[in-house]
Amino acid sequence: MRPLAVTRSGSGPAIGSHRAPGTLPIESWLLIGRHRQQALLAALVAVGIMLIVFPMQQRDTDTQVDTITAGQAVTTTAKPKPAVSSSAPRGAAPAAAQPATSEAAAPAPSAPPGSAPAAAVPSARPASAPPTVTPAILVPAGTGPGQSLRTTGTDTVALTFDDGPDPVQTPKILALLDKYRVKATFCLVGSQVARHPEIVRDIVAAGHTLCNHTWDHSLTIGKQKPAAIQKDLLRTNEAIRAAVPGAEIPFFRAPGGNFSDTLVQTAYTDGMVSLYWQVDPSDWDHPDKESVTQHISKVTKNIQENTKPGSIILSHDFNQPDTIKAYETLVPWLQERFTLGLPTIPPVASAPATSPSASAPPL
Repeated sequence: MRPLAVTRSGSGPAIGSHRAPGTLPIESWLLIGRHRQQALLAALVAVGIMLIVFPMQQRDTDTQVDTITAGQAVTTTAKPKPAVSSSAPRGAAPAAAQPATSEAAAPAPSAPPGSAPAAAVPSARPASAPPTVTPAILVPAGTGPGQSLRTTGTDTVALTFDDGPDPVQTPKILALLDKYRVKATFCLVGSQVARHPEIVRDIVAAGHTLCNHTWDHSLTIGKQKPAAIQKDLLRTNEAIRAAVPGAEIPFFRAPGGNFSDTLVQTAYTDGMVSLYWQVDPSDWDHPDKESVTQHISKVTKNIQENTKPGSIILSHDFNQPDTIKAYETLVPWLQERFTLGLPTIPPVASAPATSPSASAPPL
């Protein structure tokens, strides 16, 4: 038989009224325990979710950073912009913290529209082609400066007369040469040719050879550029051929003998071989204290002592009356000992070693 619960007047039955003072009923303890288990379980579930979700978010962030960094590398290669754009998300590391690439270190120029991305183009420049070397113009193989002719190339001795034509002295030397039937070479100055074309005609009619000696006896023509040299030489040749149409001009002589490689080569492109000399009696030099007799004797002695087979002798007919006097003795003396005639043009020199220093400037 179940005992009846003790009741109080005006109230329902009292349940669990028999307990130690200050304690809760057992039902309350069980209720509290159940709440604690739920809280603990909820906490564990939350921790598990955090352990799963946070690494996934971190991986997504890292992937996003890598994507942004790669995009910035391409952008930096194509255009020199800052490594981090203002639109980068907060979690992304600055591009400055990423390893620098060679493209980012050395920005390339912007590619034109439609071209391949700059990142696909190698950063190294292609090796430049070696400079083209123009071989030197080959000229006859002389032994003078710039391969000009120092000798005739045979046993023949050649007489040459510079700076004319002279209206007074050139006819005198022409008469002397005609007397002994000797042929010589006359190196003509263009401005003098323009003044005295009739004398040029006399020189050619007597069978002598012509030589270009520049337009105005320029001592520095060898230092000029090829185009300027050629202009001077062509002007002189035109004056000669205006006096004698179709005249042959096989030789060129630089005033003062100031030949250069460029001068010799340029003259040869115009069909003229450069003519130097082996014997120079300095007939143009008249010291103040030297008398006419002394000067004539000096010129005569120098030529007689220094001439040998193959020599080219330098003399002047322009304004040199003492030279003409000296040759009144010299022509018969030389003719008795040597064959007098014209220089022989040797074959073209063999090709030199190709090098930048040996190249001839373009005309």
